[in-house]
Amino acid sequence: MYTRNVLVYHDPESDYWIVECPSLPGCVSQGRTREEAINNIKEAIEVYVEVLIEDGRPIPVDTVETIPLTVTR
Repeated sequence: MYTRNVLVYHDPESDYWIVECPSLPGCVSQGRTREEAINNIKEAIEVYVEVLIEDGRPIPVDTVETIPLTVTR
């Protein structure tokens, strides 16, 4: 078992929830609901890591940090 930071956001144009795993380039999923999108990214992360292991490639370290940022304009 391991933990990965993901970004979750709603796209109002498509009405889908999008989830990205920044520490695994290209690992993105979506869903009609937030819960569905999160379940889909869990599966995508598992498959991504399995492929890395099968190919003998290193698994990137999750170094993503989130901070609140206030923008004045």
